[in-house]
Amino acid sequence: MRIAELSRTSGVPVPSIKYYLRAGLLPPGERTAPNQADYTEKHLHRLKLIRALIEVGGLSIAAVGDLLTSLDARGDNLNEAVGTAIKATLPATTSSDSGFLDEATRLVHRVLEKRGWQEYGPTQVETLISAVETFQRLGQPDIEMIIELYADLVERLVPKEIEWITTRDNTDAVVEAAIIGTFIGGRAFSALRSLGHEAESRKRLPLVRLRGEPAAQSDEPA
Repeated sequence: MRIAELSRTSGVPVPSIKYYLRAGLLPPGERTAPNQADYTEKHLHRLKLIRALIEVGGLSIAAVGDLLTSLDARGDNLNEAVGTAIKATLPATTSSDSGFLDEATRLVHRVLEKRGWQEYGPTQVETLISAVETFQRLGQPDIEMIIELYADLVERLVPKEIEWITTRDNTDAVVEAAIIGTFIGGRAFSALRSLGHEAESRKRLPLVRLRGEPAAQSDEPA
């Protein structure tokens, strides 16, 4: 396909495709004339992945280039490819001097060891420790109970997510699904969680009328 068809099929504007070609994110097409080239389904898959990394994952062009180089070096190792992509999109964490870091580290490792996860993902572990440390610094009680609950939910959720991701037929498509699933799926999960919180709080928490707010009208007959 020519670059115009590649643009129509992928939804990526021609100037963006040319920019990705110049930046080395997209491999060159097969030259058919001095100013023309043909592109394949491989280019289409790579364009979709680039868009997912930039628009959904929020990565810079330089970060996308580094990630794609790493993915290509891994060939068909889907496990490493997906892990590399997810780690690249995690927020940066900074060390803390709040005095809670050691306690947070011990808590996280207790939860991970219980599930045999302690040998995986040092970047993810660092992010989790940072989150737990923030919980503790803000004085929240029963943190380990909440982290255990999250881990239990993840154990139930992830096998189905991985099954969904790996139905794709090439590495780029698998990594694209992992990125989209992580961010868009995360937003969907957050929305569902918020709806669940609202529904449950209406059952459990008494209605408290703010000072100066008129009392609600009752539907009961007088």
